[in-house]
This record gives sequence, C-alpha cells and structure tokens, in this order.
Amino acid sequence: MPRYRITIEYDGTPFVGWQTQAAGASVQGALEDAIHAFTGERVTVKGAGRTDSGVHALGQVAHFDLVKPWDEFRVREALNYHLKPRPVVALDCAVVDATFDARFSATRRHYLYRILARRAPPALDLNRVWWLPIPLDAAAMAEGARHLVGRHDFTTFRAAACQANSPLRTLDRLDVEQVGEEIRIRA
Repeated sequence: MPRYRITIEYDGTPFVGWQTQAAGASVQGALEDAIHAFTGERVTVKGAGRTDSGVHALGQVAHFDLVKPWDEFRVREALNYHLKPRPVVALDCAVVDATFDARFSATRRHYLYRILARRAPPALDLNRVWWLPIPLDAAAMAEGARHLVGRHDFTTFRAAACQANSPLRTLDRLDVEQVGEEIRIRA
C-alpha cells in the first residue's frame, strides 16, 4: 500500500480549520473528498499540524495511503483538479516510506503572524492580517518575545483533550519586525 506525502497551500477563510468537523467544511475533508473523487477510495489524510478556523498555510505537509499505486504527478494533478473551486492546492506529491508520518516525522514548523496596526481596516489583506486600530510598540513586543525563546512548559496553554505526549516545546526563534504599519512575528 503506497503512502503519499503532499505539500499543500490553502486559504483557510472558508474552512472551520484543518480537522474534519460536523460544523462545516475543513481542509482535511476537502482533501479526502478530492482523493475519493479520483480513486474511489475513502482515506484519512493526516497533517503535520492542525490549523484553526481562518488560518492559512503556505507549505503544510500531509500524508495518506492508497490501495492502488498511482503516479505522483497524476496524484498531484488529480488532487488539484478535484479540489477546485476550493482554495486548496497540492504543490508537491511524493511516494514515501510507510514509516513516514506527516505529524511525527516533522522536525520543525514555521509560522508567520501579521498584525496591521492602523486606524483604517484592511481592504486588500482582509483575512490575511489581524487588524488592530491602535498603535503597537514593536520594540516592546520584541523584548517580550525574547523571553519565550528556548524550551518551556506550555501546560497552561493546552486543551484538556490535547493529544501531545508532552507540554514541553522548544521555540528556536521568535522575531518581531515592524514593516510600515504591519508587525510581522516569525516563529
């Protein structure tokens, strides 16, 4: 049974998040429906992480298994065809060893948070930035962020049903940069 690793990009605006839920459309559900449309197989797509409602991804990794072997190029093309018009695309597809797991094989994750700190709301970046109509002190934010870098216990931030083995996480980097009216936080 071949395992496929895909790298995907999506606009999370119309989704309730990554994980399939009864409350609405999810990225995972869109991928699983697209795979079913071209293979006839019902599979579970597993992602490197779960995103919340409205969160976008530029290069999220996921994997799934199929009974029948398919050419990697065809899988990517068929996924993109059957994902239309939903804002999800497969950027890459590769057959990987059965031991690969998108979540547990990940060695790191990168995040970009954008805050638009100005009086006028966003027009072109609507659903792409967090808008705050007040001035922010990027230097103070950078100083505070400096204390979060390193290995820390995030127990108080975990949900009651959290599946992670440990609340300990290492934050290698947390940069705060002001670019015009926008504050960018990279982790």
